[in-house]
Amino acid sequence: MSLFLGIDTSNYTTSTAMFDSESGELVQQKRLLPVKEGQLGLRQSDAVFHHTTQLHELFSELVKDVDTSKIAAVGASSRPRPVEGSYMPCFTVGENTAKIISAALKRALFTFSHQEGHIAAALFDSGRTDLFSREFLAFHVSGGTTEAVLARGSGEGFSVEPAAKTLDLNAGQAIDRVGLMLGLRFPCGIELEKLALKCTEKIKVKPTLKDCDCCLSGVENLCRKLTDEQKPPEYVAAFCIEYIRATLEKMTDRLLEKHGSLPLLYAGGVMSDSIIQNSFKEKYNAVFASPAFSSDNAAGIAYLTYRKYKNVHTQL
Repeated sequence: MSLFLGIDTSNYTTSTAMFDSESGELVQQKRLLPVKEGQLGLRQSDAVFHHTTQLHELFSELVKDVDTSKIAAVGASSRPRPVEGSYMPCFTVGENTAKIISAALKRALFTFSHQEGHIAAALFDSGRTDLFSREFLAFHVSGGTTEAVLARGSGEGFSVEPAAKTLDLNAGQAIDRVGLMLGLRFPCGIELEKLALKCTEKIKVKPTLKDCDCCLSGVENLCRKLTDEQKPPEYVAAFCIEYIRATLEKMTDRLLEKHGSLPLLYAGGVMSDSIIQNSFKEKYNAVFASPAFSSDNAAGIAYLTYRKYKNVHTQL
């Protein structure tokens, strides 16, 4: 048995994935949750409903040409972050589905946090699975989370310890709010980046930090002020992204001063932005995933399920 199933039902995306330990191939089927035009995200009750509607379709597509008797174990994200009390109703859809599949197939079941899945997907996609056996600094930056953690590898997985966070708005929330302000459709990240790349003006920003933690709520007000001043949309978009980029850069610098020189990894949908990626790859030689593995996905869960089941220990 060489197949490992992963399921993730976040507040933005329904996702299934399968890792083949013989071929090393990781495939996924995922779909954004539908959000009405002009709305900023979904209520949890609506997210649960849409996951319930979409998950069976994605799973059917994932396994349509698969011999399911080769599935060795099933994994699911059961909570947003690997800390006490972390909970979000939408993850119960994926976890309960995983329980049903594991019971029907009589296969092992493992649960992980959504954040662990993001980090694992980035390690797999970037070819840096050596970090599973080391300490590194990982940023998880999305619509639901803006946080840096100290990750300590244990061979088959890793544990995380909070190192820094946003004190108010998440980076993805700021991007979506500014995007809607500019008439873009939620989720706004890709279109805001396209708009920002059209800007040729030089932009200066002043990030707000308290120790290593950041404050991002100010960027929405600043962008609204720029819009009221009739600044071009591409300038407002570029200002928003530069504010977030500069904030994450300042957080990174302070964390490196505090914890020493550690490998750096950036995961989450916001970190698929090419403007931020290019800047940080040049300055920090940081690890990033491709866009398909940066946004919410079950790929990291499937890969963690494999490592946990096989008790994998990476040789340095």
